[in-house]
This record gives sequence, structure tokens and C-alpha cells, in this order.
Amino acid sequence: MEGIPLIDPYIGRFKELDAEMAAPDFFQDQRRAAALSREHQKLNALIEQHSELAKLDSEISDMREMIVEGGDEELTELAEAELPALEESFAALKHKILISMIPPDPTDSRNTIVEIRAGAGGDEASLFVGDLTRMYQRYAELNSWKIEAMSTSPSEVGGFKENIFLITGEEVYRKLRYESGVHRVQRIPVTESGGRIHTSTVTVAMMPEAEDVDVDIDPGELEITTMRASGAGGQHVNTTDSAVRIVHIPTGEMVYCADERSQLKNRDKALKVLYSRLLEKKQREEQAKYAAQRKGQVGTGDRSERIRTYNFPQGRITDHRIGLTLHTLPQVLEGELSPVVEALQEAEYQDKLEALLDGKGMSAS
Repeated sequence: MEGIPLIDPYIGRFKELDAEMAAPDFFQDQRRAAALSREHQKLNALIEQHSELAKLDSEISDMREMIVEGGDEELTELAEAELPALEESFAALKHKILISMIPPDPTDSRNTIVEIRAGAGGDEASLFVGDLTRMYQRYAELNSWKIEAMSTSPSEVGGFKENIFLITGEEVYRKLRYESGVHRVQRIPVTESGGRIHTSTVTVAMMPEAEDVDVDIDPGELEITTMRASGAGGQHVNTTDSAVRIVHIPTGEMVYCADERSQLKNRDKALKVLYSRLLEKKQREEQAKYAAQRKGQVGTGDRSERIRTYNFPQGRITDHRIGLTLHTLPQVLEGELSPVVEALQEAEYQDKLEALLDGKGMSAS
């Protein structure tokens, strides 16, 4: 079929997984077993869809031939009437198959550490960190994901200078990966008596939770310091050395965690954030190489790139990477992010499809 890569490599991989899953020790590594089972299920669906597409292609060819030849007038009219619906079904299924053939990102199924920091704009920026925190947490709830606080730094006006939390669930990173970058907010602050619109920025980083095999860190490269937590938290926080600061000496990455009363828990959370930051840095470097080869791709967003504007007076949200504008700002801030996420996914899929179709393995007919 024209425009579809050969199915043979996918069938070959499906058979490999069949053999692996039949091994007696397959379920000894539960995480790996779950990942391979998901891959097996997706490949099975892809192969079945490809078979269905071949049948549709054959039906369409027969109908076109019937229309060209003429012959029985009643059958010709029937073919002309049914052909558009078949062609529409063929196009939709073909698109679905091509999306399934895009090589999956190994981090798509990972849990995600969300890091939101106030940028330019002072108090207004810190308040917007709170707004984005609520937006992502509401989106997580709508997807039946779980949220775990990692590290918070409240501001004096009720917002956050920085807020870090972990979201766990099915394919969290696949949906949240596009949110990394600079988010700009335009609105009239409560303290602004003149009614002037104030512009401020917030930086968001979406980091796939790192696993042991992702980042190799020498313990000797870590500077770990314990100290008394400062700020709100009660008498216990201020009288014990529960806060932990970890610095990765080669990169200068520093993580501070004081949310837990237990020093051990704070240390574990700080390490989790540090490993994920280093994995994200590694990914950004690889993404930059890919972007240099294929211009215009959406990617996961650089931390310094302005990706989105939230305009409160107009109730408008604009994603600058794909030129998407929606006048549903209140709904989006309540966690209804799906229209934005789906549009970004589709834009990236189109770019990856170009790479897929430009590569080897295309059907000749």
C-alpha cells in the first residue's frame, strides 16, 4: 500500500516478544514485563489494523474498477455512493496506523516531576506559579493520576517562588512533555489601581522520573548538606536538621528539600529531583541535535523558550509553537488541557511522520 512503511519489521518484533513472554522467568522483573506486555499489545493492534487497511484498499480498488468499467448501471451507482465513505475510513485508519508506527519514546510511560518557578514579574509571577500548579494538578486528577509534593518555596503573597511535585500514573510524560518552557501571563493585578495589564513569566520544566540506568552518578560527585529548615513548618522543622541540600559538583545542579520532617525522606526526594534534572538535561541535548536536523518540530520545549501566553482580559490562551489560540482560558486553568495537549501531539506526530516516511522500509506500491 502506498505511503505505508512495510509491516514486516513490526511482525518480526511481535514474534520476538511472543518468545520472550513465553519464557518461565518473564515476570521476575515486573516493570520490564509490564513494558513489554504493553508493547506486545500495541503491536498486535497495529498488525490487525494493517490487515484491515489492506482489505479496505482491496475493496476501494474493486469499486473504482467497477466505476471505470461501467457495466451494470445499478451496481455502478451503488459503488459511486459507497466509495466516499470507504475512502474516508481508509484515510482515517491509515493515519492511525502511521501514528502507531512512530517509534515510541522510552520515557513516554514515565512518571513526571513538575518544576514550576517564578520568573519576571515579582509577586504576580509567584501567584501565577500557584495558578499553574492548580492547573496541572486538576489535569492530573482528570486523568486519574496521583500527585506527591516534592519541594515548595512559598512567597509572601500566597503564591510560590518555586513548586516541585511528582505526578504518577499511565503515560504521564507522554502528555505533559510539551509543557516545558516559559509561560507568559497578562492580567490586571489586584493591587493595580490604574487597571493596567501586567505581564509576568513563569518557567515550567517537565522531567521524566529517572531510573537507575538513565544517569550514572558517582557518589563522590555529590555534596550533601543537612541543615535546619527555614520558614513555615512548625516547631519541629526549626529544631531538627531535617532539610537536605544536594549539589552535583560537575554540573552545579543544586536541589534543596525540606518539606518532610524526616531527613531521610528529604534526601530521597532531593535525589529523585536531581536525577530527573540530569536526565532532562541529557534529553535536551539530544533534542537539540534532532531539532537541528528537522526544523519546525514541536519537541518538548526548551526552558528558555516562550511557549504560551495566558491573556486574562481576553480570556485567551495562545500556544506560540503551533499558532493555536483558544478562548477558553478559565476552563484550561481548571485543568481542561486536553485540547492543547492533543493539538501539540498532532503537530509533533506530523513532523515524526515525515521522518518515518522519508526513511527506509516504505512499501513500493
